[in-house]
Amino acid sequence: MADTRLIQGRYRLLDLIGRGGMGEVWRARDESLGRRVAVKCLKPIGTQHDQQISGVLRERFRREARVAAALQHRGVTVVHDFGEYEGVLYLVMELLEGRNLSQLLEDNKQHPLPVHDVVDIAEQVAWALAYTHEQGIVHRDLKPANIMRLADGTVKICDFGIARLGHDIGFTSRLTGTGIAMGTPHYMSPEQISGVNVDHRSDLYSLGCVLYEIATGVPPFDLDDAWAVLVGHRDTAPEPPRTHREELPEFFDRIVLDLLAKTPDERPADAKDLGRRLTDGRTGPAGVALLGRPAAVPAAAPPELRPPAEQPGQRAGRAPRLPSWTRGMTTGHKAGGTGTLTPAHGDPAAGLTGEWTSGGGLRAPAAPPARTERPTPPPEVLEVLDNRHNAGLSLGRLGRWEEAGEVHRSVAAEREHALGPDHPDTLASHYEVGFTLSRTGRPADALREFTKVTEGRTRTMGADHPETLAARQETAYVLGQLGRHFDAHQVYTAVLAARERTMGPDHVDTLRCRHNLAFNLSRLGRLEDSYRMARDVASARARVLGATHPDTLVTRYEVAYALGQLGRWTEALQTYREVAAARAQALGADHPDTLSARYEVGICLGRLGRSAEALELYRDLVDDRTRTGGPADAETLRARHGLGVNLGRLARWEEALAEARDVCAVRERVLGPDHPDTLVSRREVAVGLGWLGRWADALAVYREVARSRERVLGADHPDALASRNDEAQCLEQLGRGAEAAEIYRRVAALRRGRG
Repeated sequence: MADTRLIQGRYRLLDLIGRGGMGEVWRARDESLGRRVAVKCLKPIGTQHDQQISGVLRERFRREARVAAALQHRGVTVVHDFGEYEGVLYLVMELLEGRNLSQLLEDNKQHPLPVHDVVDIAEQVAWALAYTHEQGIVHRDLKPANIMRLADGTVKICDFGIARLGHDIGFTSRLTGTGIAMGTPHYMSPEQISGVNVDHRSDLYSLGCVLYEIATGVPPFDLDDAWAVLVGHRDTAPEPPRTHREELPEFFDRIVLDLLAKTPDERPADAKDLGRRLTDGRTGPAGVALLGRPAAVPAAAPPELRPPAEQPGQRAGRAPRLPSWTRGMTTGHKAGGTGTLTPAHGDPAAGLTGEWTSGGGLRAPAAPPARTERPTPPPEVLEVLDNRHNAGLSLGRLGRWEEAGEVHRSVAAEREHALGPDHPDTLASHYEVGFTLSRTGRPADALREFTKVTEGRTRTMGADHPETLAARQETAYVLGQLGRHFDAHQVYTAVLAARERTMGPDHVDTLRCRHNLAFNLSRLGRLEDSYRMARDVASARARVLGATHPDTLVTRYEVAYALGQLGRWTEALQTYREVAAARAQALGADHPDTLSARYEVGICLGRLGRSAEALELYRDLVDDRTRTGGPADAETLRARHGLGVNLGRLARWEEALAEARDVCAVRERVLGPDHPDTLVSRREVAVGLGWLGRWADALAVYREVARSRERVLGADHPDALASRNDEAQCLEQLGRGAEAAEIYRRVAALRRGRG
């Protein structure tokens, strides 16, 4: 590829980082977001493969890329985007600064790594695998070249799914005529060699091989002949690592030998168990004595965020307010090296996980410092702030918005003091503060932050700069959260005009803005306009991104919603079904987005009077939600609520009442007695009581719901007024018409007051 190649009009390839058997890795610039990224371009599919195999490979690539993109953990390389351009399949990933373990061994002249580094790497990889295995993802090709250590000590696993692209189609999965599964022989589990199904314990075996090599300098079966290596894995007990290197801790020696057990059942139960054993060994008296320093991880630190052990000479930073586990959570700074990488151990794919550099933030990458009269802060101060900013981004990726907000508020205050209020880095921190506030139910506070960012970026960058428009668009979003849909509409319309003028109508950011505008139109009651705009955006996204791209399917989901609001339930049902099927194929049957679309299919079936079909759908959905999220998960309870509603529609009121009571009890325990979902379930209890003729009991429940809604929402809120109407209808059933009439009058007066 020429170094001026612009992929999909967005990713400009700058220089080649590495080349291997599967393709090339380029340092690139994301022109849309202004950040540096790594772009992995897989080799074009050659003419030796027939069209059927080519199609399977492309589909497998898309499926595996979506799996990789869904992984959000500090120990896993972040995949930002993927696609196909001019016949080349590509992945867009974060740009990292570091060396893979194969390169570290090569740098060390194949001598083993320091003991404390080996244990630190083992612990970090164990917790990263614990996360990926919990997501149902098995790597299947874990090896030194697929594990990177960054400049700050963070360890990341690379290439989830990419090494398995050929597994389902045969041309890379087996040694010709032998039936033996292909892979990297030095790191293959016995079950991989035997060609049987593998699970997460196969990754544990491969990790054992990696740890053996970085601890001793040689793999467990260091033979020149590939077949002899495979036989060694299958039939030969490895020598204990301490026979090669006596200073290795005894606990580490035992762990590696357990990982290298021939049968999966003899290995650690899972990566969490492995991580705990490594942590206990490192922090115990023997581990502290051998490794020469105390434990760096507090006992309460959650496993998914355990930091690397502190490196000699590593600065703790000047952030006493931050939790200790945020230290080191950074992807480092951009490196200047551009050399082509040399594959290690003759592995043609080793260069594909080479020396990458960091790519900055997710949503608002920091721009170069603006000219200012303030004294330039020392580089080490800026570095600490950059690291803490990235720590906040990592917390956000994990959904830990409250903690992310705490980090970003601290960094924003210090950046403002050191750099000034209008410096791009300061504004980037305030942007992230606003983002966390909007995700934690504080839209009014978020609005103040985004307004401040918009004003600052307008002064320093201009009104039409992409980062200014991003802040304005988030302003519109939180206005919608506040119910100020007309104001949101005004902002969205202005941002859309600017995006179309500066980026073009089909730019991904322009389409995202049009999607948001369509959503907001439905909240304004402009259902026909919302439907038409959503339909047009879905068509444009299908053309630009592909029919099964997640963004395309999100907009088609909005099309279906608009159709339902318009009472066009048959069309809505068909659209939701198509979205559910496409998501199942692209994201997997158990992906939350797939399950959400299936839920909406059930809503449509119920609206069309097909409650028996809806009931069966919800039964299956409850099982799937329970398996993936647990019985108390909000979405599991939502599916159970739908099941109960359709039991009632089928006049199976005793069962409907029992289901409503169960769901209400769990929601009250998990969400609280006044949560809107809890109150919806409590109302459903009253509905069931009424249909069973137990009107006095129903009245008590309706009144309880009405009081709660008035206390939380106010007496004139539509939901509170609806609850008082429920109470009045119940009184009518009990023959208490005068009381019912009085409630109707009060409700009418409150509604006039709102108008």
